[in-house]
Amino acid sequence: MPSIDIHHAHSLAHDDARRAVQEVAEKLSDRFGVEYDWAGDDLNFRGAGVDGCIALAPSELRVTAQLGFLMSAFKGPIENEIRRVLDERFS
Repeated sequence: MPSIDIHHAHSLAHDDARRAVQEVAEKLSDRFGVEYDWAGDDLNFRGAGVDGCIALAPSELRVTAQLGFLMSAFKGPIENEIRRVLDERFS
């Protein structure tokens, strides 16, 4: 199964970074029906054809995801959109 593994540096305070990750999750949920929940500083998400995690660390985010068969055809565009959103929210 194709996977996504993106590391992205940030300089936000912990609460601000967590709030930004929450906002991203809410948009994913509204737009794509993705379900999510927090486990400590990890936001786990799942939806049709995707299962992943946004791990929040003091100076870095790590986005990992496993894509199902149909979603794997869109791996490149999905990675590009994730990077765009991370740049927008965390740079």
